[in-house]
Amino acid sequence: MAGIKVKIDWELRDYHINFLKDMAQKYGIKDEAKALRVLADYALQDGDLDLIFDKKNMRCIACGGVV
Repeated sequence: MAGIKVKIDWELRDYHINFLKDMAQKYGIKDEAKALRVLADYALQDGDLDLIFDKKNMRCIACGGVV
């Protein structure tokens, strides 16, 4: 998907970054930023947003709680 890329300074936990790096390596994606864009593009085009953002699916792996 073509478009303008904008640099953003976000806070992610180390396991988020590790997951993105692992997926990039596993699937031959350029880097973890591209892996994140792949996830966002999937959510935008094909994802069930009501399911993705349902409160029961928003949980914090770090603390075990629900967001």
